[in-house]
Amino acid sequence: MNPEIGMSEGNLQSVVEILNSLLADEYVLYTKTRNYHWNVVGPQFNDLHKFFEAQYGELNDVVDDVAERARTLGGHALGTLGEFSKRARLTEHPGKYPDAAGMLKSLLEDHEAVIRQLRVDLETVGEKYRDVGTNDFLTGLMEQHEKMAWMLRAFLDKR
Repeated sequence: MNPEIGMSEGNLQSVVEILNSLLADEYVLYTKTRNYHWNVVGPQFNDLHKFFEAQYGELNDVVDDVAERARTLGGHALGTLGEFSKRARLTEHPGKYPDAAGMLKSLLEDHEAVIRQLRVDLETVGEKYRDVGTNDFLTGLMEQHEKMAWMLRAFLDKR
């Protein structure tokens, strides 16, 4: 049963497609953060191990929220590794285990890429598809990623 919420079926489907691309990126970022949590070494091990755990915990909630937003709009949420792999715009680096600074830099780059994409998606969802609810939802996600990026930059700051 399709939701009757003042949006055409075509607009709903288009917004769900945007959400599923975001979902794939969020899942890749979640997985990468969890990987780094498991594999970090060095003098900052304890701090970074806990830090990465906090970040992947937050990303786990983000993944769930994005999937549930797609379902709320009457769509299906991607749910397999194969689907995520095909749809994600972020890249993984199998078999590569950077040092702690490299891990932080990689995650920062991914968060900033998600933020840039969210800015585009916000405009598309709000202006083209007139979906104020998803626009607000994406704004909140962008703010979460901005905060996570700030924390990553703080770890990288050499001052």
